[in-house]
Amino acid sequence: MTYSRKGMSRRTLIKTGLAGVLATGVSPMIFTRGAWAQEFCNNPTGDTVTIGLNLPLSGAYAEEGADEQKAYQLAVQHLNGEGDGGLINVLTPSALKGNGVLGKKVAFVTSDSQTKADVARAGATRMIERDGAIMITGGSSSAEAVAVQGLCQEMGVIFMAGLTHSNDTTGKDKKRYGFRHFFNAYQSGIALGPVLGQEYGADRRAYHLTADYTWGWTQEESIKAATEALGWETVQAVRTPLGAADFSQYLTPVLNSGADVLILNHYGNDMVNSLTQAVQFGLRDRQANGKTFEIVTPLISELMAKGAGENVKGIFGTSNWHWNLQDPGTVAFTKSFGAAYGSPPSQAAHTAYVQTLLYADAVERAGTFYPPEVIKALEGFEFDGMGNGATLYRADDHQCMKSVLVVRGNESPTSQFDVLNVVREVPREEVDYDPTIFGGELGPAEPAPMC
Repeated sequence: MTYSRKGMSRRTLIKTGLAGVLATGVSPMIFTRGAWAQEFCNNPTGDTVTIGLNLPLSGAYAEEGADEQKAYQLAVQHLNGEGDGGLINVLTPSALKGNGVLGKKVAFVTSDSQTKADVARAGATRMIERDGAIMITGGSSSAEAVAVQGLCQEMGVIFMAGLTHSNDTTGKDKKRYGFRHFFNAYQSGIALGPVLGQEYGADRRAYHLTADYTWGWTQEESIKAATEALGWETVQAVRTPLGAADFSQYLTPVLNSGADVLILNHYGNDMVNSLTQAVQFGLRDRQANGKTFEIVTPLISELMAKGAGENVKGIFGTSNWHWNLQDPGTVAFTKSFGAAYGSPPSQAAHTAYVQTLLYADAVERAGTFYPPEVIKALEGFEFDGMGNGATLYRADDHQCMKSVLVVRGNESPTSQFDVLNVVREVPREEVDYDPTIFGGELGPAEPAPMC
């Protein structure tokens, strides 16, 4: 039997070729690690290795995606021995040598996910099947992350998630081939709740506006649990579509709801727009229930704060990392990124950069690109020097366990970048939790599927 290559995917060609071998009764010798390692998806046999960057370069989270792209490019330069080496110089322990990965120069391909899960999955598929990507990374939306992570599990390609904050990513939708460095919504609630209680008291009535997808749902759930534990009452929770430019129809009912706190479970341009419009509606100038009306944004980035301008002053939220921390890792990354691009890096850029280095280091420690061995090298890996303190890549759910920041909009900024102040660095042990609480199964790592 013969097969035409025209119109056939890489996965189909490999499967039909392997089926032909099996039909002859001759073993393809794929049952030992060494032999199988020659057959896994996109095994790099030349002098380069390609990673796929799946980024929201358009859509509601495009600004985050653009900053991630800068960080990935910087990480690739540092891995290839270019520039000042950045965080390679401070990661401990580290097997990185600054000469590529296993001696192969790192290259990358890019796809615009448009902040849409289906587009992100299609882009990842193309980069794996057409471009030979050995690892996929990126994203600024948890819907994208969950979709791409599932695809990578099917195709036997490791996914190092970029910015994804939904509990589901390493909860009910976790996968053996997926790893997350960014913290999650549950940890935002744990970190932020006590600060809100101290600042605003226990007798509060909250109204939620929530992005209508996996991240928004779990963020709303987590912050409701945290604030209701303080004694707050949840007046109402309303879902809003991703990418809505005008939030006036959702803000008008807040005025007569009896609430005295508005919680914006929004991110990216959505948060910039909803916060700006809420301030324009006069919510921060109101008195309700004998109290000053407050606004909370549970997850906030430097890019969002900068976009919101004066409106972000005094607003509380949480962040995964901030460029003005003074640990060696943060100082090194901020210096490298600033020299390359003329501005401090965002938390999205930071997690993108770190994920790239962590994957490369795991490959070096494993001594192979064979995904099951790289997975073993990442699971349970303890490291430091990346800007978040001592960090564990937890084996049970592939969630990085590290410190979390509570931040507040700077009342007296000294520059256009000085928009957030770190109120509290919540230590890792305080945001720890049982990895089984969100359910889900990691699934198998061996044998590695062929794409």
